[in-house]
Amino acid sequence: MNSLNKTFLPTKNYKNRNWYLIDCKGQSLGRLATIITSLLKGKVKPQYHPSVDSGDYIILINADSIIINENSKQYFVYNPGRPGSSLKIKNTSDCLPKLTIERAVKRMLSKTETKRLMRRLKIYNDQTHLHSAQNPVKIDLTNLYSTIKLDTK
Repeated sequence: MNSLNKTFLPTKNYKNRNWYLIDCKGQSLGRLATIITSLLKGKVKPQYHPSVDSGDYIILINADSIIINENSKQYFVYNPGRPGSSLKIKNTSDCLPKLTIERAVKRMLSKTETKRLMRRLKIYNDQTHLHSAQNPVKIDLTNLYSTIKLDTK
């Protein structure tokens, strides 16, 4: 008998989704969006496989107090191909924080994943959220950044 290792591939009905609660207070937008995309895809799980969706649900609270670069611009294209009125330029700080977080996460995902995975992202501007029945696990990103910095030295 051949004694090769067996690879575990989760099936489509393998439901092991967790709920995570992330506080956005004092977090920068880009670093937060990279963590959110890896959690939505399920890349942090040991049973991750690209063809199987094993991502988690994420609840973001205090989205109003996220750190955004105020000098950066956002370009809105309303009527592509129409000169004049098609391009609007806004400062990022003038836009809604929920919209900026959604755009940052959505643009880090592939086009085939966005509709399915963005349903699992819940964003709230204040401390209250509607998902306390799911018992979300609170993730402290300040400790996560400090452990990453310690590992690189």
